[in-house]
Amino acid sequence: MMNKVDYQAAREAGALHRATVPHVVSARFIRARRAIHVTLSNGVEMSVPVDLLQGLQGASLNDLAKIEMTPLGNGLHWPRLDADVLVEGLIHDIYGSQSWMAAQMGCAGGSSASNAKAAAGMVPRAVGRKR
Repeated sequence: MMNKVDYQAAREAGALHRATVPHVVSARFIRARRAIHVTLSNGVEMSVPVDLLQGLQGASLNDLAKIEMTPLGNGLHWPRLDADVLVEGLIHDIYGSQSWMAAQMGCAGGSSASNAKAAAGMVPRAVGRKR
């Protein structure tokens, strides 16, 4: 059971955390760009396309517009989508779980059109075929 000393220590730790770690002070959805615009306590502002974020791809504009900030300001929540994004993840370009991010990178990497891939596609099929 928590006593007054534990409670006060927890409040002080929370205050120190809020004073030293950037947290969300505002967040809004920009419909025209399908992006969220986030302002942090340290003055940093960032916009991130929602379709880069796990759980938000392809969501309706109305569902995306309803954003809630977590009580400590360390995350964003879309109640209609049951989706959450951590602010620390946005700061470090982490837009989803490790497995989800790996799958996204695999899709993007496989669809790349490098000069080598383009050149390989121009070679007649007979080249390199065993005879």
